[in-house]
Amino acid sequence: MTTTDTASFTVRRAEAALTPSLPPFGQFIGGAFVASSSTATVDVENPATEEILMQVPSGSVEDVDAAVAAAVAAKADWAARTPKERSSVLLRIADIIEANRELLETLEAANTGKPAAVAEDDISSAIDTFRFSAGATRAFTTPGADDYAQNHTSVILREPVGVVGVITPWNYPLLMAAWKIAPVLGAGNTLVLKPSEQTPLTTLKLAELIASEIPAGVLNIVTGPGRVVGNRLSEHPDVDLVAITGSVGSGQKVAASAASTVKRVHLELGGKAPVVVFDDADLEAAAKGVREAGFWNGGQECGAACRVLVHESVAEKFTELLVREVSDITVGAPGAGDDVEIGSMISGDHYKRVLAALDDLRKEGLTIAVGGNALEGPGYFIEPTVVTDVPAGAAIASTEIFGPVVSVETFSTEEEAITRANETVYGLAASVWTTNAARSLSVPRRLDFGTVWVNSHLVIANEMPWGGFKGSGYGRDLSTYALEDFSRTKHVMYNCG
Repeated sequence: MTTTDTASFTVRRAEAALTPSLPPFGQFIGGAFVASSSTATVDVENPATEEILMQVPSGSVEDVDAAVAAAVAAKADWAARTPKERSSVLLRIADIIEANRELLETLEAANTGKPAAVAEDDISSAIDTFRFSAGATRAFTTPGADDYAQNHTSVILREPVGVVGVITPWNYPLLMAAWKIAPVLGAGNTLVLKPSEQTPLTTLKLAELIASEIPAGVLNIVTGPGRVVGNRLSEHPDVDLVAITGSVGSGQKVAASAASTVKRVHLELGGKAPVVVFDDADLEAAAKGVREAGFWNGGQECGAACRVLVHESVAEKFTELLVREVSDITVGAPGAGDDVEIGSMISGDHYKRVLAALDDLRKEGLTIAVGGNALEGPGYFIEPTVVTDVPAGAAIASTEIFGPVVSVETFSTEEEAITRANETVYGLAASVWTTNAARSLSVPRRLDFGTVWVNSHLVIANEMPWGGFKGSGYGRDLSTYALEDFSRTKHVMYNCG
């Protein structure tokens, strides 16, 4: 199956530097930007150029306490709003994001190194997230009232849980904030959000843009490290639920910390998505699908198509097609053209982690068919990489590299493919590639993943839930299931006898 390519990748640079509109300095608490109780700051970097964009406060426990107090003060009034009123606020937020689309796309690209296509998709998806949640807020239903015991009428009330602590990741800063803010507010809760200290800028900018549209204290944002801000949110007695999108390790810490106050947790964690390519699959379509879904956002994506299992009879042909596709990928900085597919890694530290993983693959004797190297010049760029001849049980089959690296291994039988796909500790997403109608129905049922695509990968719809099994956590983002996660039910029974 060994197929190698001598493709030479370079980084296409932007002719002019991005000039993003930066948010105010401070913590967003009680409807306004206020000074942090800590004088410490965090540098926020443009990873495509290694230039410092601005500094944000390195928040303290006292900052979190102030934000939670503001959320507590605002929760009764916000919970009392009708679904129609809350829906109207979400629609206004969507309109504001759309009116400031270019501003937010530029800022997101500058803070993350994303190419234009990814930044544009992020903002479009954030807009649709708020619009969907606005509609779902008004259509959220419960079982009808009835007499389920003789002479007793039961009514189910759906209530907000109260104050929600939210922790968002660095790979999709504004979009992951939208995935949480929209259903949390739609269900009638108030919240305190901690963005990644590496990528807080669009979340802070959103707060600035919508400050006049939401009551003070309903949305609060505290920047700072997870060990301080995130930990305090998780353990705070006045926070009723903590929702995190992040690594498995981060999720474990949040769940352990939340246990002290027996609060609910919502965990959307890592993934290692298998792509199962059967011998009857459209191999060209599968190779193109992996090109897009394996390297979208530079592979910094928990649902990325990063682990291919291909039937041994078509492995050589598929690998040849995949290597050809990947060799044609354009790498570049934000602003370098609309055809750029891969940008930089998010930070110097993550860049080093991905390069260390590639060195480990070489030490294990695995074949790097294309890519595998750092790219010269400023910024944290790594070549798109395909690793072939991966044996069963290899570390790369179960370790989340979270970079532009796709591995290829083979299988002999359908049973083996299912067993091998399921052997990972993760259970977030997978895809099946086949033209056999019976197989397209039976195999997804046997794969232990929250989302399984057939003949596609990484297609997201706001109407459908997103979330995983096993080490990928529990709870669902998107769809009406997200509003359920951020609600509680109360049974009221009336004696009519």
